[in-house]
Amino acid sequence: MKTSPATDPEAAAESAAAAPVDVVLPCLNEAEALPWVMARIPAGWRALVVDNGSTDGSADIARSLGATVVNESRRGFGAACHAGLTAATADIVCFCDCDASLDPSQLVPFVRRVRAGEADLVLGRRRPQARGAWPVHARAGNLALARMLRRRTGLRLHDLGPLRAARREALLALDLTDRRSGYPLEMVVRAADAGWRIAEYDVPYLPRTGASKVTGTWRGTWHAVRDMSRVLAEAPTAPAAQAVPAAPAASTAPVRGKESR
Repeated sequence: MKTSPATDPEAAAESAAAAPVDVVLPCLNEAEALPWVMARIPAGWRALVVDNGSTDGSADIARSLGATVVNESRRGFGAACHAGLTAATADIVCFCDCDASLDPSQLVPFVRRVRAGEADLVLGRRRPQARGAWPVHARAGNLALARMLRRRTGLRLHDLGPLRAARREALLALDLTDRRSGYPLEMVVRAADAGWRIAEYDVPYLPRTGASKVTGTWRGTWHAVRDMSRVLAEAPTAPAAQAVPAAPAASTAPVRGKESR
C-alpha cells in the first residue's frame, strides 16, 4: 500500500487559514492514482485537474473527488500545465504530477517559503523511496539536464522535477511558450534569467501508479531530453520580462525536507 509522511498539523492549519492556493495536476489516464492524490491535497487548497485527453474516466473521478476539472485538448505536459496555470485564480500556484509518485501535501513548506518572501520559486528535489521509483535512464537524463542548466544559468540545482510552487502573476509574466516536455525546464530558465530566487526542497519520490507517459521508457526520456535541450539553447530572455520586483540575482537555497522511511 502506498504511504507517505503526513503533513505537519501546525503547517496544515497555517496553510488552510492563509490565502487560498491552487494545485495544478496535469492528468492523462490517472483514474487509479487520483483518489490517493486528491486525499493529500492540503485543506483549503483547490485541486485543478487538467484532463489532457483521458479515456479512463479520470475527469469524472476527479470531479467526484472535489477537483475543478480543466479540459486541455492539445496533448503535451506543458500544454496541460499551462492550461492549469491560466485557469488558476489563487495568488500562489503549485504543480504536482497526478500519478501518485509525488505527495501534494509536501507542498505546504514550499508555499510557506514563497508566501514569506524567502524564495520566488521552490522546486522539489526527488528522493526515491523504493527500487524502481526513478528508472536509471530517467535519472541519467535529469542529471545531464541539471548540468546543462548549470552551464546555461549558473544555478546549482540537482533536480528539475515537477513538484513546485510560485506566485501566479509572476509565472504568467514569464510568458512560457513550450507545450511539451520542456515546460518545467523553461520555467526554471526564464525565472533564472529574470533574477528569481530559486530554492530546492527534498521530497520523497514514490513508485508511480500506472504506466509512465514520458520517463518510463528510453524513448520517452530521449524525447523529454530533446525538448529540454532545445529550451536550453534559446537565448536568455530580456531583463524587462522580470516578473518578481526587486528580486536579487538568481540563486539556489537547498533545504532538506522530511523524507519517508
